[in-house]
Amino acid sequence: FQLIEILGGKLDFVLHSIGMSVNVRKGKAYTNQNYDWTQKGWDVSAVSFHKVMQTLYKQDAMSEWGSILALTYMAAQRTFPDYNDMADNKAYLESIARSFGYFFGKDKKVRVNTISQSPTPTTAGQGVKGFDGFISYAEKMSPLGNATAQECAEYSITLFSDYTKKVTMQNLFHDGGFSNTGVSQEVIEKF
Repeated sequence: FQLIEILGGKLDFVLHSIGMSVNVRKGKAYTNQNYDWTQKGWDVSAVSFHKVMQTLYKQDAMSEWGSILALTYMAAQRTFPDYNDMADNKAYLESIARSFGYFFGKDKKVRVNTISQSPTPTTAGQGVKGFDGFISYAEKMSPLGNATAQECAEYSITLFSDYTKKVTMQNLFHDGGFSNTGVSQEVIEKF
């Protein structure tokens, strides 16, 4: 495994942060998917996480108490109509984190988690119809406001640190409280 040679030792942490839906990019509705595109998005957004971990596992490339992390979104648990097949991809990604997390923890003492981030302006995110409106809605629903990309990076660092070495197989919401808010006063007043 060349990476271990290049870096001079095993890896302490790995971040999986890729996601893509060809159906979203091409404007295909969830009820009218092109399944070749669905499969491509599934492979890029979720199966790639398994492939990375399988390689790390087989090559024994992670340091003991290392941390593997993937970025996800709460559409894996709740319906966001325009998030399309990415919701399915994220649900599968989170399942992979739990399943592989068991084996990585038991056999290698390595943690595997996902962060469910606030809606964040990214190239992929901006392809979702109505994304700007949804960011505004999430901001009004979240008691602490949306978590920024910078704040997500900082939170990720805590999960790579030794301070969270017993946190594994978790989907951790980093969304300013959005995931636990039924309705906010700001949203009630708007309607």
